[in-house]
Amino acid sequence: GVLSEYRATLIVRESACLSLEHRRQLDEELCADMSMLVGWGNNRVEAEAKKITARLDVAAVVERNAKAEADRCVWTRPAPENMVYVTALMPLAQGIAVYAALKREADTTGDGRARGQVMADTLYERATGRSATEPVSIALNLVMADTTLAGDDTEPAWLHGYGPVPAGFACKLTGDAATDERAKATLRRLYRHPESGQLVAMESRARIFPKNLAMFIGLRDQTCRTPYCNAPIRHHDHATPDRAGGHTSALNGLGQCEACNYAKEADGWQVTTTDRDGQHTAEFTTPTNATYYSIAPPLPGTPVRRRQLSLIEGQLSIDLITFEAA
Repeated sequence: GVLSEYRATLIVRESACLSLEHRRQLDEELCADMSMLVGWGNNRVEAEAKKITARLDVAAVVERNAKAEADRCVWTRPAPENMVYVTALMPLAQGIAVYAALKREADTTGDGRARGQVMADTLYERATGRSATEPVSIALNLVMADTTLAGDDTEPAWLHGYGPVPAGFACKLTGDAATDERAKATLRRLYRHPESGQLVAMESRARIFPKNLAMFIGLRDQTCRTPYCNAPIRHHDHATPDRAGGHTSALNGLGQCEACNYAKEADGWQVTTTDRDGQHTAEFTTPTNATYYSIAPPLPGTPVRRRQLSLIEGQLSIDLITFEAA
């Protein structure tokens, strides 16, 4: 009862690189006198386990650290109120150096901004080479209804790679880009199916940027299409593989995260797609023969009220939209 399950996990994590003999030696040394553990916090337990591990097998610790350095990366995740977390995993010395540089800048800046604001602005400026007050010089795929852009409704927009954003925030983004001479705002028309609201076609000519099927799939699917996943899209790939006769098309294309895209390549997985009345549906069959369905989300905008279309009329409307966008 002296060591909790969590503290035991900390010890196991720090000693995982050791041999069985060395792990037993660590247990004996760390827990030789149980009374010494009384009053220790989690950080103290972790530090002691780390210290003993480093003494028992220096080479194993060095090898583990080298492997950890190879896994350095940067990722983002949404934060509340239209903010975002940018996280970097890097070697200890580099990480401390980055934080120290930001802290030093905050210590020498006295323009009225809070300490955290200065550090965040400095990080952005040094990573992008642009002032934090200048417009963002990257492509932001912001999908919104024309009625929202005109201020006629408050339908939320969709920021690709982030998620839904309020109409006011979306209009501010587009307004800032349109009024600032340093910004380059472009518009690309997206065509919704009149009944399902899903993306069925995209303007082939965009000012500055060329047509891109992967962009179409990303804007349509928004997040990983594997049922119950919803992770950010990393791969734009075939539902039915090319080797099995699958076409490189919007119908057979899926936006998926890296893990799900690799998983469906395993034996026993089968993915097929259908498009009925403008509704793109993917059917996933697992190795256990279970079947799950994933339907692409509708684009922002209020539903279009119209009379019931016959099958021929519905197909004709899609053909006309696709022709107009070509």
